[in-house]
Amino acid sequence: MDSPPGPDSQLTAAEAATLDRVHTVTRLLDDAIRVPGTDFRIGIDPILSVLPVAGDAAGAVLSLYPIAEAYRLGMSKRTLAAMLGLVAIDAVIGSVPVLGTVFDALWKANQWNYRLLERHLEG
Repeated sequence: MDSPPGPDSQLTAAEAATLDRVHTVTRLLDDAIRVPGTDFRIGIDPILSVLPVAGDAAGAVLSLYPIAEAYRLGMSKRTLAAMLGLVAIDAVIGSVPVLGTVFDALWKANQWNYRLLERHLEG
């Protein structure tokens, strides 16, 4: 996953701090833990999905944080809708027993949403 902005970035201090917070949440949800013996990483989202209903709901709520920050920073309605769509797909398919947990490990909606926010701020 991309790292947060460096010192050469054109972002304001507040934007850089927001992007750093979103990066931290994204990493936690999507790729905080390396699967031993591989380069593959998972986050707490697929781990939460092991808990029926409540785990998927918690993962979806946590995934709304980057979208809330994007809204606060003036992201276009179209891009916000796309971000919500990625989280909705994650929540719906992720709620399927067993298959959903595997899907959650592979579907990195939070990383995509982070990149959309990053592009918005740096573009």
